[in-house]
Amino acid sequence: MSNFGIGCVVLAAGESSRLGHPKALIDIMGEPLISWITGRLVKLGFAPVIVTRRGIYDAIKNSVGDVDVVINQHPELGRTGTVKEGLKFINEKYGEGLNILIVPVDRPGFSLSTVELLISKEDSTCPTYEGKGGHPLLVSKQDCEKIMQARSDAPLNGVVSPQRMPVSDRYLHFNLDTKRDV
Repeated sequence: MSNFGIGCVVLAAGESSRLGHPKALIDIMGEPLISWITGRLVKLGFAPVIVTRRGIYDAIKNSVGDVDVVINQHPELGRTGTVKEGLKFINEKYGEGLNILIVPVDRPGFSLSTVELLISKEDSTCPTYEGKGGHPLLVSKQDCEKIMQARSDAPLNGVVSPQRMPVSDRYLHFNLDTKRDV
């Protein structure tokens, strides 16, 4: 949870097949990407939970210290299943009824000001830059309930229809997918 009553789930369970190396463990300015992202979120007052897959759990846990890390036993089912694992953990630890910030590890280009704008919203909200949606995504407590009821392999954008919020983050769409992106 956060100092302002919002949960935070960092998604780091993908296979990273195009990159050939776990995205969460890419070196960014001398530290693993997962550590860099969670450090930014902790500075904002979040207590993020990272959801990852079994094969990289130890490396992730060693990279982030006291941050909670959980394993998605079935990451092959996709993003919604990974989000559900994070929500389950947050619901057990803090109780249900929180808005949640969802942060994909491979989308690190968001600014802290965008996060601050997102957390001021009550409804599910997606930041946009030049008309295109980006991340992180704020999910309302009502939409968290929808996610928990959805199939783990359902596309997240078929479960949640966020409001769009224009921001001036020129790196909002930065996506780490290939070696060229690193």
